[in-house]
Amino acid sequence: MLTLGVVKNIIPAVASTNAIISAVCVNEALKVLSFCSQSLNTYMMYVGSEGINSYTFVMEQKSTCPVCTSHTHRLTLSGNTTLNSLLQLLCDGEFRLQAPSITSSSKTLYMRKPVALEAATRPNLDKPLKDLIVSGEELVVTDRVFPDTSLGLVLKILSLTAQ
Repeated sequence: MLTLGVVKNIIPAVASTNAIISAVCVNEALKVLSFCSQSLNTYMMYVGSEGINSYTFVMEQKSTCPVCTSHTHRLTLSGNTTLNSLLQLLCDGEFRLQAPSITSSSKTLYMRKPVALEAATRPNLDKPLKDLIVSGEELVVTDRVFPDTSLGLVLKILSLTAQ
C-alpha cells in the first residue's frame, strides 16, 4: 500500500512537468520560426507553486572560470611556500576546491587517491615549492569539483633575493 501511495503522488508530477517542458519547447520553436518574439536566451525558471511565472536572464560567463574555460591560471608565490600551503590556497581562494590533487609535467606532487599513492606523495606536502618544481612550470590540478576537466596552473616562484 505504501508503494502505491508513493506512485500515485509521483506520476502526476512527472506528467505535468513533461507537459510544461513540452509547452515551453513548442513556444520557443514558434518564436524561432515566426520571429514573433525574442527567443529564450540561456535559462528559464518555472515557479509552479506561485502560479505560472517564468522569467529568463542571461548567465554571464566568468572569463577565468576553471570549469567553462581552458584558461591557464597564473600564481606568484614565495619559494618557501610549501605544497600544503598551495593546496590550502586552492581550497580557500577563488577556486574553492574540495580535495585537490596536483601533478607537474615531470612528476606527481600529491595525489589524494588511491591510498598507496597518497602515502607515497604525502612527504611532498611539507617541502617548499622551490624544491619540487621549476618556476614557470605548468601544474595540473584535479578535483571532484570539476570531474570532467582539470585546472591548469602556472606558478612563478619568487626567490628569496627577489623578495
